[in-house]
Amino acid sequence: VERIRRYVDELFIIFPFERDYFPKHGIRPIFEGNPLVDAIEARRASLPSPDEFRRRHALDERPIVALLAGSRRSEIKANLPLMADLARKFPDRQFVVTGVSWLDRSIYETLAAAEAAVVTSGTATLETALLNVPEVVVYRTLWFQVKLQPYVLKVPYVSLVNLNLGRESVVEIIQSDLDITRAERELRAILTGGEKRERMLRDFAELQAVIGAPGASDRFAARMVELLKKQVR
Repeated sequence: VERIRRYVDELFIIFPFERDYFPKHGIRPIFEGNPLVDAIEARRASLPSPDEFRRRHALDERPIVALLAGSRRSEIKANLPLMADLARKFPDRQFVVTGVSWLDRSIYETLAAAEAAVVTSGTATLETALLNVPEVVVYRTLWFQVKLQPYVLKVPYVSLVNLNLGRESVVEIIQSDLDITRAERELRAILTGGEKRERMLRDFAELQAVIGAPGASDRFAARMVELLKKQVR
């Protein structure tokens, strides 16, 4: 932020929580929504129904839990084994691994058919919530990084859902081992009939309002043109 302040007076931002952060550092933030909403809306009409998704991928009739293990090789290597162990605890569900983040069509299609999701921290946590799919966030890292987290992490949460709501809505499980005890408990709580599912869906409705309506890209562009015209004058 010190480097940004040298060159920037006004900054276009895409997350609501940044509106409180940047003014403290002498930078005026401009928020018009998040373009991710536009990306999701552009694909929503073409997303397959859950039954069509099952037929397309030769799946059976069991409810689907989406697994989003990350986009980097190191993330997938760390998180997918834990997710696989977790899947074995739910024989009445089928767990489907999505493609990596730059293949967003596979992520959106899988989530659109899913009852719930287990997600590695990142943009996917926000995408999952905006698609109204209850989720548990899991992230495996080195043991000493887990121990150091309270001392070096300058934000209270790692998921974009919680950061934007300003409270814990989705559970964040950061650990160094393959123990699935807590992940299993939290996933059961957000499946259909679980005690946390409806509250989380209400939180996601609030998140939709906080993030803003579709059209963010056009609103940002209009503000940019407005500012440029003022500079010309």
